[in-house]
Order: sequence, then structure tokens, then C-alpha cells
Amino acid sequence: MLLNYKFSKPVIYTSGVAGVIGFACLVKEVMGGYRYKRQVPLDGKVVVITGANTGIGKETAWELARRGAKVYLACRDLKRCEKTREEIVLDTKNKYVYCRPCDLASLKSIREFVKIFNKEEKDLHVLINNAGVMRTPKSSKTKEGFEMQLGVNHLGHFLLTNLLLEKVKHSAPSRIINVSSIAHKNGRINKKDLNSDESYDPALAYSQSKLANLLFTRELSSKLKDFKVDVNAVHPGLVDTEIIRHMGFFNSWFATILLKPLIWPVIKSPRQGAQTVIYAAIDPDLTGITGKYFSDYKDTPVSPVAEDDNTAKWLWAVSEKWTRLKEVV
Repeated sequence: MLLNYKFSKPVIYTSGVAGVIGFACLVKEVMGGYRYKRQVPLDGKVVVITGANTGIGKETAWELARRGAKVYLACRDLKRCEKTREEIVLDTKNKYVYCRPCDLASLKSIREFVKIFNKEEKDLHVLINNAGVMRTPKSSKTKEGFEMQLGVNHLGHFLLTNLLLEKVKHSAPSRIINVSSIAHKNGRINKKDLNSDESYDPALAYSQSKLANLLFTRELSSKLKDFKVDVNAVHPGLVDTEIIRHMGFFNSWFATILLKPLIWPVIKSPRQGAQTVIYAAIDPDLTGITGKYFSDYKDTPVSPVAEDDNTAKWLWAVSEKWTRLKEVV
């Protein structure tokens, strides 16, 4: 006997909406890529992650702490950092998670972080240069007067990495991960106006800083080829994090109501965005692999200018000078 069910319009509409939402969630899960599940214990390993109080950095710190690493969250906002630390410790039961002040927009703050870290630890097995800013206003400058995106995304990490380099080499085999972006493909290193003093375009300045990440990765990996220190870069994908806070359009009511719901399924969550960073930082099969650029777990081609050794060496020399790397401070 066939049963005839009568559904009211609200029930039909509700079922339809639920189906659409379910499909969107499925698309998001598939598009975001699979979770890195390989069991790699990190007991006894020391990790430093910049910008670890939110977004990709937070999710990366959480996962590495879950695997037993001693994790230092190098953050500008200590209040938010402490909140993140508490969350991670309570969830992972790993008490070796620490907050330390490190403002990448201040060379002095970076040096103070390194001074404190060197007193506390004799090893550093993984350094993840994750923190970043995007499309900041023209008026935004670092403490030393550098254009904010170049200063934070590149120069700050350049100084931090070099000041920690002896410790990283001492702890070999070790790794350095630089979080870059596909935006580097639109980037050019403006040798005549590197600091964007004469002309400033926030999108071009961001692309330049992400290209600088790759050139830094290339040159540093070359310098460390005999020290069992692997240096690689990662493109995490299009990820929903606070990095878009300076992009007015994406924070407008129009984008919130109409645009974001449409693109939500194809934008990665911070957890999804962190997976390739985690992979590059700890996967055993990548031991000895250096100078590469990974996207969705794959070794991915970079733009031709990102392979320009002359530009990489020029940028290194300028960065060394601007950060006063060789000065005793």
C-alpha cells in the first residue's frame, strides 16, 4: 500500500535549505583538502611559530602541541596569545606551550624575543614564519619606517630567522617554513623603490612581500645546504583569517550578506589552511627536501622571478643592511 504524505511548504523549504547547506559543507570539506593525519610524534622538539594566536598559526600550534612539541607562540598581542595558549593546553594536555612577545613591526622587539628565547632554550627544531599583514594603508609603517607589508612579512622574519639561525643549525636536522602566497606571481621586486616611498599600491606591495618570502627561501636554502636545515615555503590557499581586516570591501555589509555566502564553500577554514604548513614542518618524507614551494601538499612551480638568484642575492644584501643584521645591538 502506498502512503501519501503531505508536506507543508515550510517543511519543503526547510528541507531544501538544509540540503543546500549540507552540499555547501561537503564542497567546502572537499575543496579544502584532506587533513594531515600521519602520526609523527614531536616529543622533545622545540617549535617557534609567529602570529600563532589566531588563524593558520593558531591551528598549526595546536596540532604540533597535540603531537608533543614544545611550542613557543611568538605574538604581538599577548592577551590574545595567553587565551590561545590556555585553549591549546587544556585541549592537548601539553603544558609546554608558551607565549612570548614578538612584534614583527619592530626590530627591537624581535631582538628582545630572540634574547629571551636563547636564554630559555638550547634547541630550535622548527621555525614557522607564519605572521603576516595584507593590503595595509599607505600610512602604516613599522617602528623603523618600513612599509608595513614588506616590514612584517619579509624584513621581520628575515631578521628573526637569521638571529635564530645558529640555534637552528645546532638542532639539525631542523626546518624553517616561510608562509608565502600565490600572490607572489603578481609580484616584482622594485629595486628603485623597494619601500614604496615614491608610489604605493597595497596589492602590489603585498605581492612584492610574498615574492620576497620565496626569494628569501631560495637564498637561505642555498646558504644552509650543508647544514641539514631544510627551508621551504608554503601557499596555504585562500583562507578565512583576519589577514583581510584591511580590505574594506570584504568587511562591508554587501560582502557579508551577498558575497561571502557564495564563496564560503571554496574558502578554506584556518584548520584547512594549516595542513600543508604542518606537512612541510614535520613530514619525515621531506627530510632533505629544501628550497621548495608547497601548495596542497604538492611541490608547486613558482613564478620565474622567484627563481632569479641575482634578485635573491640583491634582496638578501638589502635586507641585511636595513635590519642591521650584523650590528651588535
